[in-house]
Amino acid sequence: MNKEINILNHNFKNPIIPASGCFGFGYEFAEFYDINVLGSMSLKGTTLEARYGNPLPRIAECQAGLINAIGLQNPGVDKVINVELPKLEKFYSDKVIANVGGHSIEEYVEVTKKFSQVDKICAIELNISCPNVKGGGMAFGTNPDVAYNLVKEVKKVCKKPLIVKLSPNVTDIVEMAKAVEKAGADAISLINTLVGMRIDLKTARPIISVNKGGYSGPGVFPVALRMIYDVYENVNIPIIGMGGVSNAYEVIEMMYAGASLVMVGAANLVNPFACKEIINQLDEVMKELKITDLKSIIGKSHNCNK
Repeated sequence: MNKEINILNHNFKNPIIPASGCFGFGYEFAEFYDINVLGSMSLKGTTLEARYGNPLPRIAECQAGLINAIGLQNPGVDKVINVELPKLEKFYSDKVIANVGGHSIEEYVEVTKKFSQVDKICAIELNISCPNVKGGGMAFGTNPDVAYNLVKEVKKVCKKPLIVKLSPNVTDIVEMAKAVEKAGADAISLINTLVGMRIDLKTARPIISVNKGGYSGPGVFPVALRMIYDVYENVNIPIIGMGGVSNAYEVIEMMYAGASLVMVGAANLVNPFACKEIINQLDEVMKELKITDLKSIIGKSHNCNK
């Protein structure tokens, strides 16, 4: 059975990739298992300068997932390149995806320019969809014209394949996808978190310090699946699916809908072995569904309607 997916000028040994923000810089998980089994990983969202993130509390549990408002806490791009990536190199031999955040077009451009010089990076994921930062993030990802201009400027300096991560918190996800494709995106990843909140019943105050945050986990899977399906019908670039994935059956569903690769996010926070278990389960599910080559099933649901 063939699990390899070749896109973005890179051969991914399997489609399973830990999503940005849910796997740190990767090497922490090497304490639990050999992370070389992963198809790749998307690094923690990185900005030009170090960020502390939002005040505590910034996590709230939900019945079908969790809400986070971490606020892009990270050590800054130079430290990621000079400290975090060399640490990761000791545990993971393949190339990884850098995730870029920013307050301004200029910041996105500068961080992208720096990551473009790093051999360990196989692609750059532009996060225009983070719902829990005061400036930047989702502010760039809810207006197609703004998103177009950002991607167009970043593309001028980006020397790696450029993935644009879209927000589900929009009226028309297809319009956003078309805008970033037109601006030069090489792939689209979706969905990032929905906006949600929880309230403390004893105090009547929102639990999260900044009131709202990004809702992720099993509850968002059907929303993510529908958006992947719709975007696949309207763009000609690869899609990386994510949103509530917790088992290999859901990976196959996302690939049927149109995803070439599948990122696993919140499941890693509940079970540090999640990605490894999904990869192991993938062989069994492929055998059960009589799938011999994963490449052949990408977008299969769309052919069923013709």
